[in-house]
Amino acid sequence: MSSKALTATLMQAEALLASGLLKFLTWLGPSAASNVAGRVCRFIGPKLPVSGVAYRNLELAMPELNPQQRRQIVHGVWENLGRTVGELPHIAALKENTRSGPGFEVKGAEYLEEQARKGGSVLFVSGHIGNWEMLPPGVARHGTPFASFYRAAGNPLIDGMIRRLRDKAMGNTPVPLFAKGAKGAREALSYVSKGGRLGMLVDQKMNDGIEVSFFGHPAMTAPALAAMALRYRCPVIPGYVERLGPARLRIVVEPPLDLPDTGDRKQDLHILAQMINDRLETWIRRKPESWLWLHRRWPKDLYKRKA
Repeated sequence: MSSKALTATLMQAEALLASGLLKFLTWLGPSAASNVAGRVCRFIGPKLPVSGVAYRNLELAMPELNPQQRRQIVHGVWENLGRTVGELPHIAALKENTRSGPGFEVKGAEYLEEQARKGGSVLFVSGHIGNWEMLPPGVARHGTPFASFYRAAGNPLIDGMIRRLRDKAMGNTPVPLFAKGAKGAREALSYVSKGGRLGMLVDQKMNDGIEVSFFGHPAMTAPALAAMALRYRCPVIPGYVERLGPARLRIVVEPPLDLPDTGDRKQDLHILAQMINDRLETWIRRKPESWLWLHRRWPKDLYKRKA
């Protein structure tokens, strides 16, 4: 068997496994799928080497925590990640403002509805907090569907499954997805310039970004959202997802940020990027286990001793 044929066979096997898992999670129902996936990930995840990165991140970001507190957070991170995966097949069916059980609510919906009435370019900013997959469909149901950046899964068969689930959650309403990279950035810029809405998760490291502070340490941060906001003077609406229970979520939408206007574009860019990082930090501190602490967010030198 050639290497190409072997790769194709392995991809098909992975896709079959993923398809079976999705069918199982769908069969379980939203609450049970969230609970089962959360428990499995909480059991397995902390044993994986990448958890060392999470422990080091917590030492850097929140040194006041003791080892037991850090351990509880890392276990909670994995549980939240598992629940997010388990809930993915059910997002499209979640109803708004249910009294109990699976469902979602939107706090600050008035800011979305105001933008829907006004029309024009809007930038939504968030991070990998709670079940971030709920953001696009939840916001769309209040009249403000937005485009986003997208990194395709390595296996195109699995990528197709994920895309179909996301499309279904959006009610099969077509919204652009821009590939991460220079070409996607240009396409997104053009889209916003023509009055489009764009959402971005900006909590991960970007090596060729700009340096601003995050949890008291220098952090290379993607500047694209801040640059677009300043160029087009369009609203930047922060928000995140709070987990209330199994497949029960709250989207918290905050008022648009006050854009800086010092007359110095470079300074304004740093000010706005710092404002966004500060907002992310505030959300994460409220419930640290809800954030994805598993990536190296700070400079390499800070990870040499541990992790």
